[in-house]
Amino acid sequence: MKLWDKGTEINKLIETFTIGHDTEMDYFLAEFDVVGSLAHIAMLESIGLLTAPELASLSGELREIYKEIKAGKFVIEEGSEDVHSQVELMLTRKLGDVGKKIHSGRSRNDQVLLDLKLFTRSEIKSVVDQTFELFEILIAQSEKYQHVLMPGYTHLQVAMPSSFGLWFGAYAESLTDDLLLLQAAYRIADQNPLGSAAGYGSSFPLNRQMTTDLLGFESMNYNVVYAQMGRGKVEKSVTFALASVAATLSRMAYDVCLFMSQNFNFVSLPDELTTGSSIMPHKKNPDVFELLRSHCNKIQSLPNQILLMTNNLPSGYFRDLQLIKEVFIPAFAELKSCLTIAAFAISNIKVNEKIMDDIRYENIYSVEEVNRKVLQGVPFRDAYRQVGESINKGTFQPDKNVCHTHEGSIGNLCLPEIREKMEAILNSFNFSKAESAFERLISGDKQQ
Repeated sequence: MKLWDKGTEINKLIETFTIGHDTEMDYFLAEFDVVGSLAHIAMLESIGLLTAPELASLSGELREIYKEIKAGKFVIEEGSEDVHSQVELMLTRKLGDVGKKIHSGRSRNDQVLLDLKLFTRSEIKSVVDQTFELFEILIAQSEKYQHVLMPGYTHLQVAMPSSFGLWFGAYAESLTDDLLLLQAAYRIADQNPLGSAAGYGSSFPLNRQMTTDLLGFESMNYNVVYAQMGRGKVEKSVTFALASVAATLSRMAYDVCLFMSQNFNFVSLPDELTTGSSIMPHKKNPDVFELLRSHCNKIQSLPNQILLMTNNLPSGYFRDLQLIKEVFIPAFAELKSCLTIAAFAISNIKVNEKIMDDIRYENIYSVEEVNRKVLQGVPFRDAYRQVGESINKGTFQPDKNVCHTHEGSIGNLCLPEIREKMEAILNSFNFSKAESAFERLISGDKQQ
C-alpha cells in the first residue's frame, strides 16, 4: 500500500532505489507517528471531518498499534512503503473506510516532519539525561582529586601547575555549554509543523493550535512554507548540538590516551578496561578511549553532511531530504553509547597522585617563584628575568607550595557554581510539557 498509489505499477528497480533504507529508519518513528495521528484525528473531529464514534474507533485502534510497537511486534509489511502507509493499512483492515479518513488535511510531508520532531524531542531528553550523568561523575572526580597536582601544558611543553581537580572540572563545565546548544536545538525542534501539509497548507479549516497543544509543543511553525523548509534545518541544528557534546568527549578521550602513555603516566585504567597486543605481552591499550574519540569525531561530521545534502535546494519538498534520516536518526544512539562508556570509564580511572615528584617537572614552579618575588616588591619584569637566569644556570630551587585562590583556580574550583550553572540549564528545558502531552494522548485521559 502506497498513500500516493493511483494504480500504476512502479518499476521494481526504481522502487527499491527510491525507498532505500527508509523502512528501516521508520521503525524509529513508528510510535511517534501513532501519537501524531492521535492528535490529528482529535482535531479532525473538532472541525467536523470525523464523527465522535469514528474518533473513538480510530483512537482505540491507534492505541492498540502503539502497544504493538512498544512490544516489538509492529512490522512494516512488504508493499507498505513507510510507517505512515502501514499504520493507515492496519486501521483500514480493522475499521474499513473509517481508516481511510485519517489522512485528511495532511501530507506525508508534514507527517514525517512531525514524526521527526517528536522523535528528536524524546532523543534530546535522553542525551541531556546521560550528559548530566557524566557531568556528575566528572564533578565527583574533581572533588576527589582537587588537591592532587599535575603538570599543565601549552604547546605540549610543561607550563604551569594544574590539578586533576581542574582537569575533571574543566570537562564538567564544558558540558554545561554543550547543553546550552542542545537547549537551543530543542527549542527549534519544539515547534509544530502539522497542518502545513505538502508545504502550502490546506483548504480544510484545520485547527493547528489544537494539535500544537495536544502534542505539547511550545509553539508552531506558523508559515506553512517555512515549516517544510525546516526539514534539514532542524536536523542540522540538532546535530550541531550533538557534535558539541561529541567534541567535548573526543577531546577528553584524547587527553586520557595521552595521559595513559608511559611518557606521561598521569592516569591508568583497571586491567579489565584495557586491551592487549598479540605480540607484545606488556601492552595495556586504552582502546575504549581511542574508539570513543573516533566515534565522536564521526558525529562531528554530521552537520556538514546534512549541509551538503540541503544547501543547494530551493524552497519546497525534494526527495533528497529522505536521506537525512539515515545519518540523523542513528546519531542519537551512537552519541548515547559514547556517553555511557565515557561515564563508566571515567568513573574507573586511576590517578597517579605522585606525578609531580618527578624531577622533570621542577621548572613548572617558575611562575610561582616569579609571583612570590613580585609580592615582595620586585617589579614583574625583573623577577621574570631573575628566575629565568637561575633556571638557565641550573640553580633554580622550586618551592612546591602552590597557593591559587581566585575563582576557578587550583585552590578554588568553583564546583558549586558550576553545578548551579548546570542545574539552571537543566531546569530551563521544558521536558515535562511534552511528556505529559504524550502520555495524555496514549492513555486517552483528557484530565491527566
